[in-house]
Amino acid sequence: MKNELLVQKKEGTILIILNRPDKANSLSRKLVDSLNETLKKLAHDKNARVVVITGKGEKAFCAGADLKERETFTEEDVRKFLLKLRDTFTTIENLPQAVIAAINGAALGGGCELALACDIRIASKNAILGLTEVKLGIIPGAGGTQRLSRIVGKGKAKEMVLLGKRVDAYEAERIGLVNFITESPDLMNKVNEIADALKENAPIAMREAKYAINKGFNLEIEQGLDVELKAYDVCIPTEDRLEGLKAFKEKRKPVYKGR
Repeated sequence: MKNELLVQKKEGTILIILNRPDKANSLSRKLVDSLNETLKKLAHDKNARVVVITGKGEKAFCAGADLKERETFTEEDVRKFLLKLRDTFTTIENLPQAVIAAINGAALGGGCELALACDIRIASKNAILGLTEVKLGIIPGAGGTQRLSRIVGKGKAKEMVLLGKRVDAYEAERIGLVNFITESPDLMNKVNEIADALKENAPIAMREAKYAINKGFNLEIEQGLDVELKAYDVCIPTEDRLEGLKAFKEKRKPVYKGR
């Protein structure tokens, strides 16, 4: 039986590949369990600097839930699966590493919710994104209504969700749903370029900056500033901070060690 999730490690980058191309990389119970276990291990992996999530093949990043499997679920099964999916995406959002979604094709329903949980979204020009659940008599339930509205604004989120609207890569970039778009063959080159740029920065500073943005986003500005200050305080006693100052003085690239 093939692995539904592939994990590759190279020079501080962890590449996670949803490996169900014959099923449009849809989210089966087995795949979600494997993804959840992998992410929990990564949260404690100090050698992992950047995490990249993509789908196998060129047609689909992730087409959402495996609807054929879903037909076999009881109502309680559906609730349990949804909670597992939501918790898995929240784990992605809260990873200490920067997470890139390499959107190599369709990202629909839960697949779009997966991309929304990532920090940076890079899409090939053939990508299609959408939260289309209302067309199936349900709503986005793994964070889609909340994350989409925070990324593109309430009005655009309502347009997409209530209409079950799909957007192409160009529209996704225009509304801020994706950060970069590329030709399909160049997708992983662009992903590696951004990953390499992220890895040049101090790991602790990256972690604390991500934390400050995530935790402060929905707070009043005064509370958000307190979150930022506490995150900054974590950086002050680090060797990396001193290395950054020294490298600037010596006009060279810093060598950060995450200490």
